[in-house]
Amino acid sequence: MLAVSFLKEDILKVESDEQLMQRVQAGDALAYDQLVRRHADRFRLLAIRTLGNTALAEDMVQECFVKLWTRPQSFDAEKSKFTTWFYRVVVNRCLDEKRRKSPAQMPEGFDKADDRVTADKAIENNQATAHIHKAVNSLKENQKLAVTLCYFDGLSNAEAAEIMGLKVKALESLLVRARAKLRDTIAKGRSEV
Repeated sequence: MLAVSFLKEDILKVESDEQLMQRVQAGDALAYDQLVRRHADRFRLLAIRTLGNTALAEDMVQECFVKLWTRPQSFDAEKSKFTTWFYRVVVNRCLDEKRRKSPAQMPEGFDKADDRVTADKAIENNQATAHIHKAVNSLKENQKLAVTLCYFDGLSNAEAAEIMGLKVKALESLLVRARAKLRDTIAKGRSEV
């Protein structure tokens, strides 16, 4: 019996996300578990970058995975890849939560210094982090999402465009404007120091 369990685990490891979703839609808990284990870290990082709060991000991703189990029929393999679709689910949930919360909240642990560095280095790191955080937060929501997907999550422009419901050229235009605004904001901050 144990050998059968391992064999089934090995089969699940080589199945595509879309194949696993077909099994989830049929009520297969092992396939669901495999999808969660395969993608939880990726979506957790996306949510942390979007929300700036680890605990809240973990709650949002867990909520999305629960909805995946309770409403698996909302995924249509003919319309998109699983990861593209689930990115959109997580991003939408995080954006809904951000709209619900006050926009001026700082990320958890934002002003804490790293104990392993000197006090001067910690102050310098905190100032740089604060400056970058301020620059990224000054972006429009769609620019911030494009930057997160392409630069932090490492998605291709085509994948990010699909997640955001845009054409690739429109996404590229967003990224150009976002980079220009980041450059200006960071340069302005340096001149003020």
